Amino acid sequence: MKRRTFLQAGAAGVIGAAAAAGALGSAGCSAASQAPAPAAAAKTDAAAAPFALEEVTIADLQKQMASGKETARSLVEQYVARIHALDQGGPMLRSVIMINPDAADIAAKLDDERKSGQVRGPLHGIPVIIKDNIGTHDRMPTAAGSLALATSIPPKDSFIAAKLREAGAIILAKANLSEWANYRGAHSSSGWSGRGGQCANPYAIDRNPSGSSAGSGASASANFCAIAIGTETNGSIVSPSTTNGIVGFKPTVGLWSRSVVIPISHTQDTAGPMGRTVADVATLLGALTGVDPDDPATAASAGRSQTDYTTFLDPNGLKGARLGVPRKHLFGYSVSTDRIIEAALEDLKRLGAVLVDPADLPTLDDLREPENLILSYEFKHDLNAYLAALGPSAPVHTLAEVIDFNEKNKDRELQYFGQELMIAAQARGPLTDKAYVDALATSMRLSRKEGIDAVMDTYKLDAFVCPTGSPASLTDLVNGGYGFGGSSGIAAMAGYPHITVPAGYHYGLPVGLSFFGRAWSEPTLLKLAYAYEQATKHRRAPKFLKTADLSVANAYA
Repeated sequence: MKRRTFLQAGAAGVIGAAAAAGALGSAGCSAASQAPAPAAAAKTDAAAAPFALEEVTIADLQKQMASGKETARSLVEQYVARIHALDQGGPMLRSVIMINPDAADIAAKLDDERKSGQVRGPLHGIPVIIKDNIGTHDRMPTAAGSLALATSIPPKDSFIAAKLREAGAIILAKANLSEWANYRGAHSSSGWSGRGGQCANPYAIDRNPSGSSAGSGASASANFCAIAIGTETNGSIVSPSTTNGIVGFKPTVGLWSRSVVIPISHTQDTAGPMGRTVADVATLLGALTGVDPDDPATAASAGRSQTDYTTFLDPNGLKGARLGVPRKHLFGYSVSTDRIIEAALEDLKRLGAVLVDPADLPTLDDLREPENLILSYEFKHDLNAYLAALGPSAPVHTLAEVIDFNEKNKDRELQYFGQELMIAAQARGPLTDKAYVDALATSMRLSRKEGIDAVMDTYKLDAFVCPTGSPASLTDLVNGGYGFGGSSGIAAMAGYPHITVPAGYHYGLPVGLSFFGRAWSEPTLLKLAYAYEQATKHRRAPKFLKTADLSVANAYA
């Protein structure tokens, strides 16, 4: 299955994320956007150099700050130096669009709080990179990677950004992404944006990081931050997480607010944590929950959300768990992926899980058409609402103006692929159209009642388990950045949670194992993923190689 087919059938409309050394600013962004392809440099001295914060966890960083070994400011300085060396120099990963010019000052204030005995919680002083569609009312524009919004600063923080600041986290940078969260053209290259250029995969820099949260996945994997945040409509958290060898969690729609986040679909959009360990992901997940009056979907989370998901992390969490294996359509697209996942299934049984194999999802064949209609209608409606809320001073005010801007700046925006999805969305009518109303009802029925819920009820399952996707493909700006397969579709369409965790490597390229299930089953999925992770520990730090070097180095075996 081609990446664009994956985008539409299994990951449609993927949404799919310097203080000390000086911010990248507009010059850094402009330079990145002119690059025609990802760098293909060999491993550099900078990439090979030891890094004191490599693979450290949030808990590790808290211990180091509590002991005085590190400070929030020293963490910012070290991560910024690494970004300059490896993201903007050396292998040129291009996972970061802009570093927060106020990060060091924010860190210093948090250090003062710690000295006075005030520690806000587990995220106090922790540097986080967020995707460039998550709104911040600061000196960093929020643009979804587009040149049309390159100067746009929302009138207020997103709920997510406000919660991060409240928790004491440091918004270190904005991450590159597939422009407009990959809802622009039919033959896009995942990880390319007009603002940031083409993001690369840190395991093999001539390969694709997947999208649309490409920069969030690559930056977390490359140890440019403690943890990152991406967004997903269908596949854009879990796909770049598997491809970049990290843990990614797409929560139930409504667990995290979407207010002041550049949208695709209010039915399917959500942000979520992307990190190197399940524990880190659980830590961030709980910190950003809460009911937001500006996002009606969050009302359903009342009484269902948690503020601390780390309490569910159990190394014995697989014992007695009933896991369904949906083989039809979700296996068989990659021999190498199947080999890794079959080994993972044996590990799950060894760890005490009961596998119901197969436990197929009978509605998968019928979900593509209604989803495509839903996203096309909702993109026009939701984006116009977002742009209107920016106010009269916004650089563009409607989807029609975005399309016109792209056409007028086609030498910079449309040189590699077009804007067919935007044009099709612009032609849609209101959300009262029968075609939209019927598609939404069909998608909810097929993905929920007759899909995930029905099969879980029939087999008394705790979750489903399957491959997340295939190893990273070569980046190709001529034909588009394609991969094969993907399991994100049905959980994304249902608005249900989905977590991926590293399961192994093929030819040095990561492959992830997915767990997904019912709405609000985050505690169960975290417990299962954590038990698997702790027993197998497949995660290996990337080394910024080229594909040609992988078999010789065998670096990730």
